[in-house]
Amino acid sequence: MSGSPLPPRIAGRAVVGARRAGGGSINDAYRVELEGGASAFVKTRADAAPGEYAAEAAGLAWLTAGGARVPAVLEAADGFLALEWLDEGQLDATGEEELGRMLATTHAAGADAFGAPAGELRIGPIVLPDAPTDDWARCYAERRLLPLLPRAGLSTAGARAAEQVCARMGDLTGPPEPPARLHGDLWSGNVLASDGRPFLIDPAAYGGHREVDLAMLQLFGTPSPRTLAAYDEVHPRAEGHEDRVALWQLFPLLVHAVLFGGGYVDAVERAARRYL
Repeated sequence: MSGSPLPPRIAGRAVVGARRAGGGSINDAYRVELEGGASAFVKTRADAAPGEYAAEAAGLAWLTAGGARVPAVLEAADGFLALEWLDEGQLDATGEEELGRMLATTHAAGADAFGAPAGELRIGPIVLPDAPTDDWARCYAERRLLPLLPRAGLSTAGARAAEQVCARMGDLTGPPEPPARLHGDLWSGNVLASDGRPFLIDPAAYGGHREVDLAMLQLFGTPSPRTLAAYDEVHPRAEGHEDRVALWQLFPLLVHAVLFGGGYVDAVERAARRYL
């Protein structure tokens, strides 16, 4: 079998079979059969940093404590993360509404400060040092956007536009809000539907502005109107939230520009120019 090596045992049970599974573009992913008949989802990568998968497991636990539904963690080691296997399907109407309520509840559970609980934010191979702060505009500009600009392949004019947006971030972020408990990488592929119900996977969890999660959910897909309506019933978004969507999308677009280049570079520059 090609790819990253799988462990011989997971959570004390022998691995008796494995086959490739869909799991993103950074890690190798497998459906693993365990002794006794259970299945697990395993993600692994030969160059994964020590503690990377433990941090993801901690993020899942943090989201669960805030009210999110996530797959159970079977084992987190330096070489792999094993989760319960969930058969994937589609959200039904009830599930779409449940997703909105779940996100609203999780966001409202809050965080101690803006920033990552562990003092750094990991998104695949990207690591951003992240001391907690009570200033969201500063956190977003200085600890999310600016560190990625030199690595994103932007044109001189595009980088200057993004820097100018960062310089006036305090005028752009809208009404003050307390730190929300964010998934942190909430594109549509990280909402898994099983038996019609939503589960959140692959977090890069941190304390931030709740509109960030919702903006990313709109970046690589279109959330159901039921989801957003249910969110607003529980935790209404602040006035002007529509005008800030592209501002919050700057961060995931920069991450994708760093990792994949291509059209993401132009997308960063277009988003930045909207706020000049």
